[in-house]
Amino acid sequence: MRIDIVSLFPDMFTGPFGCSIIKRAIDRGVLDINLVNPRQFAYDKHQMVDDYPFGGGDGMVLKPEPIFRAVEHIEKNTNISNKRVILMCPSGKPFSQEKTRELATYDQLIFICGHYEGFDARISNHLVDEAISIGDYVLTGGELAAMVIVDATSRMIPGVLGSEHSAPTDSFYNGLLEHPQYTRPREFNGLIVPEILLSGNHAKIETWRQKESLKNTFINRPDLIDHIELNDKQNKLLKEIKEELGGK
Repeated sequence: MRIDIVSLFPDMFTGPFGCSIIKRAIDRGVLDINLVNPRQFAYDKHQMVDDYPFGGGDGMVLKPEPIFRAVEHIEKNTNISNKRVILMCPSGKPFSQEKTRELATYDQLIFICGHYEGFDARISNHLVDEAISIGDYVLTGGELAAMVIVDATSRMIPGVLGSEHSAPTDSFYNGLLEHPQYTRPREFNGLIVPEILLSGNHAKIETWRQKESLKNTFINRPDLIDHIELNDKQNKLLKEIKEELGGK
């Protein structure tokens, strides 16, 4: 996948994209991440990208010309049809694990990161395919939000993670929170790893993990259970969990 990020502060991405899983995916050619500064596409010699809002008000608004020209430059030089142009905006649709799977189906994602008091509305109305928000709060700019979405989405792309089975076990992948994980030593400070995980019985281990995943979700995020369709086995396990918790 090719990822293009339009940002006034491209240096912010150096750290997050220069290490760990993202860096390895870039080195292997699974991801191609490119940063574009819209100041390069401003019309004036001072590279102005913002101006005062019509009608008055505090702060500055990002001008349409540099953003439009930056995106048009990217599209012209990549010529990829299966793409999505995304605006990082607190008023956008909430980001979710389901959205990561959708975004991972594109060959190219173009992110537009804002700053100051927002964008000229012609950007959101006529340039982008959708606006996405990572939460009900306002950040200084869209860079951090773009990092989150790139990181989460890249995990869905084949070849990014070390194992093809890693992503499906993540929390939210199937609508539930992840089950607890344990590693060596078997005992630490009197705390012992559940015996079932040492049994070698893979069928029982899988059932235990399903139950713990349901339990974790039921206790911490019961709202998630209302939005997924449980199978017969999961419904039986959930009934057991409720009984164990005293019918809560």
